[in-house]
Amino acid sequence: MDMEANPVMKSCTLLLAAIFLVVATGKAQADPQIVQPILTRQLQAPQVVTFQLQQFLQTKVQTLAVPPSAESWTVEAQRIRQHLLNDVVFHGWPQEWVRSAPHFEDLGQVPSGKGYTLRKLRYEIVPGFYSTALLYEPENLNGRAPGVLNLMGHFASGNKEEFEQKLCIKQALDGMIALNLEWIGMGELDAPFNSHWFASQLDLVGINGVGLFYLAMRRGLDYLAANPRVDPGRIGVTGLSGGGWQTITLSSLDTRVSVAIPVAGYVNLQGRLERVPTEPGDLEQNASDFLLGQDYSTLTAIRAPRPTLLIYNAEDDCCFRASMVKPYLFDPVVPFFKLYGKESSFQFYASTSISAHNYAAEDQQQALAFFIRQFHLPTHDADAAVGDYVKTYDELKGGIPENNLTILDLARKVASETAWPPVPSGQEELAAWSNSQRAGLREIVRYHPVDVSHLQRLWNTHHDQVESVSYRFEMSNGLGATGTWLKEVQTGNAAPLTIVLNDQGKKGAATEIWDHLPEVANRLERGEQVLVVDLVGVGDAAPDQPFPLFAEMLAATGERPLGLEAAQLGGLARWAKREWAPPHIRLEGTGIRSQVISLVASDAEPGLFSQIELHSGMHSLSYLMQKPVQFDEAPDLFCLDLYKDFDIDRLAALAQPAEVIQQSFVELPAPGNGQTGHQLRSNTWKAEVPRP
Repeated sequence: MDMEANPVMKSCTLLLAAIFLVVATGKAQADPQIVQPILTRQLQAPQVVTFQLQQFLQTKVQTLAVPPSAESWTVEAQRIRQHLLNDVVFHGWPQEWVRSAPHFEDLGQVPSGKGYTLRKLRYEIVPGFYSTALLYEPENLNGRAPGVLNLMGHFASGNKEEFEQKLCIKQALDGMIALNLEWIGMGELDAPFNSHWFASQLDLVGINGVGLFYLAMRRGLDYLAANPRVDPGRIGVTGLSGGGWQTITLSSLDTRVSVAIPVAGYVNLQGRLERVPTEPGDLEQNASDFLLGQDYSTLTAIRAPRPTLLIYNAEDDCCFRASMVKPYLFDPVVPFFKLYGKESSFQFYASTSISAHNYAAEDQQQALAFFIRQFHLPTHDADAAVGDYVKTYDELKGGIPENNLTILDLARKVASETAWPPVPSGQEELAAWSNSQRAGLREIVRYHPVDVSHLQRLWNTHHDQVESVSYRFEMSNGLGATGTWLKEVQTGNAAPLTIVLNDQGKKGAATEIWDHLPEVANRLERGEQVLVVDLVGVGDAAPDQPFPLFAEMLAATGERPLGLEAAQLGGLARWAKREWAPPHIRLEGTGIRSQVISLVASDAEPGLFSQIELHSGMHSLSYLMQKPVQFDEAPDLFCLDLYKDFDIDRLAALAQPAEVIQQSFVELPAPGNGQTGHQLRSNTWKAEVPRP
């Protein structure tokens, strides 16, 4: 009979276990029914955590200072471009992929309207990962024409959207060659594992997820620049929403883009913080380290002196309302264009005709007029009858290979090629290896020790043979945590201490796990002190807005949520050692997040814990890709480069001199139904590594 499915049998089993403990030890077990109300008491409002995270991130906002001259800004702008491309966007990416020439296939012409032609294209982003494009050209073209790269946002039909077809047709009728790219996760690339949040899996294996999105759009720019019918000195980029983000990113980092018109597509970190969660952005928009040292206001400024028109909607029903972004993206950037005497080349337009997230007639008119003026084209009214030329999705479908890679497939592929040298067996070699690996780990997770700078005693209990005190901890970096200390009344001072973490927060620590007593009650019965903590992002230390939104902004500004959590755990352990003087501190964690946080904290400060006991963890970080685990389920674990350099066994080896015991592993689903991977066994093991 399944004990989990039979609560009566389960209760009887726990009762028998309690009776056995009384007989064997002569001491009553700490009743879980006493512990549970203590641990389920809410210690702080989630709005407090949101405010702390906003304040912490506020210190990361970049101030846009006007340089002394155009010459100095030109030099600085180029430095920023090279830094972002080399150190951030293409971090970890194979150079042969980054430098490869564009490979486009012509899939044939599609019947079109009067005055232009339409062709379907397919192109390779990276080996095995294809996308599609539509090419609109003036029918009677003499000489070279301007080229415009049109980039899509979050629209289900992708580049087959009606407004996008109309825009590209108008561009062609106005004398421009318009290339419209499909966007990953949309249109023909709409696949479950192409969700943009799977870019986190690329980070994990050591290649910055934003690089895939950048390569996808840069291929289109490469195509236009190499097209003999396109004037390479007159290339523009435009797009709505996610296409607006692509527009400012590509046109700022690639000087081949002479004219840029992003539409309702981005804001700087300040704006995101003030309006979380309405303007959080996808993971690629807040890519790891992308906002470390610069911001989207900076990217806008490095467009100077090249013509740039920012279009936003006054009452956008999605995000990025005109009056909400103008003070951050336009007003501070005007002086940069003035340095070059090009104030008229930088413009802002607030659309008022439609109260929605759109690139409709009003916005299109503004964009076309700007392109015509900057490309020195004759004025031409292309509005008439283009709606009759709109095609169906099936008519424009380009044909993606059946075995086309997805974002997750690409991460799995890179992961499968990851290997690590064995852990040294000699004492001297092992000691040197451990020191080097720990330094590398601290760098990867951006580990910076923090201390308890202030604490608040919020609540206490003292009855039924158990006493407790609940705390709110303010850490020295401005973030906070919560915790509850418990012990049986008869337990003496300076008893051993166990710090307990649980992926479900301290409330989860009060419930049964697997085949033994509730973890807190179990430790109390053993005569220990227990400190159950909620680190930032978990339980009572979680914000009232989704923590993943903050996690991506933290990573974008150079922090790592995993490092912040591990540092909090280390700081709390040092505080507890001073507060209660236990002979040793052990650590007990349940869940994959608690598992990795515990190991990283132990590795970063070896000797802090005597033993680490982990439940419901992973055999390998590859589990995150094979299951797969979604970013919002464990945003702290998708740390750039973590799996490239470490796996669970290596993290456990680095925890010496602490003993590491891992139990009851989570399992992968059986292969099939879109899942891949092997079954992980459920058992108990200890880290078997040489000891110096």
